[in-house]
Amino acid sequence: MSGFVDPPPSEWAPLPDGSGNEIFLVTGISGSGKSIALHALEDAGYFCVDNLPPELLREFIRLEHGRWTRRVAVAVDVRTVGSLPLLLPLIDELRAEGLKVRSLFLDASTDALVRRFSETRRPHPLSSVPAGNDAARALVEAIELERELLAGLREKSTVIDTSQLRPGVLRAWVRGLAGARESALTLVFESFAFKQGVPLDADFVFDLRALPNPYYVRELRALTGRDEPVAAYLRAQTDAGEMLEQIATFIERWLPAFEDNQRSYLTVALGCTGGQHRSVYGVEQLARRFEGRQATLIRHRELDARG
Repeated sequence: MSGFVDPPPSEWAPLPDGSGNEIFLVTGISGSGKSIALHALEDAGYFCVDNLPPELLREFIRLEHGRWTRRVAVAVDVRTVGSLPLLLPLIDELRAEGLKVRSLFLDASTDALVRRFSETRRPHPLSSVPAGNDAARALVEAIELERELLAGLREKSTVIDTSQLRPGVLRAWVRGLAGARESALTLVFESFAFKQGVPLDADFVFDLRALPNPYYVRELRALTGRDEPVAAYLRAQTDAGEMLEQIATFIERWLPAFEDNQRSYLTVALGCTGGQHRSVYGVEQLARRFEGRQATLIRHRELDARG
């Protein structure tokens, strides 16, 4: 025994780019895209480990600190269900010791998950019922049980709803999160179509369907809220300016409270009928308003899905 004692994370040398020590924790519901997210982080320069038992996380970090010249991402999921109760207090301990822990939780609707499991014919890790008449019911029960087991971790994480996302879009969104500049809290503005469902990852949802719809203007129908003719049309609408001003005022009022609550991300979702004009315009305008003083990310769920 050499008597060597590993220093706490707060004393470790920072990464060469000055970003400091960090670990990206990837978790979520089975079938929601964790493997895709881990591959995206690997492409972004992270050293990735899949399905690490929580009780080994601290030892793994100690092993890594001697060569902490790379960011680390670790996937943890319900396959280590017996150890999950250890994870939340461990995250708090590591953060208190000075290590930046970014927790990403991937979620999806039950319908989307059932469809994915049916397409891949892979069993759910919590399902012990063989294929047959009861397979569908058992799968839904396993998904709901998993939601209960991971509820506490979801509350402490940044959530991405993958129900409507193609793999390429999910990879882009994960890379966006990984590359977001250092900030006490990052604002995520997301547009969506109500007819495709409300995003599960939204902290606040605002309905822009009361505003005049550019879709009914022939010259604007094929355009989006990122195009100047649509933007000009909506800027001319008094209600549009008033609604966005009230949303911005609401965010400004409550942003400090979320920062004090140690939140890393706050997702503000704006919806309209098709997710093409009004919600897209609103997201672009709000992001522009906050980007000079707050780290911001933009997502357009329906537009991104089109590629």
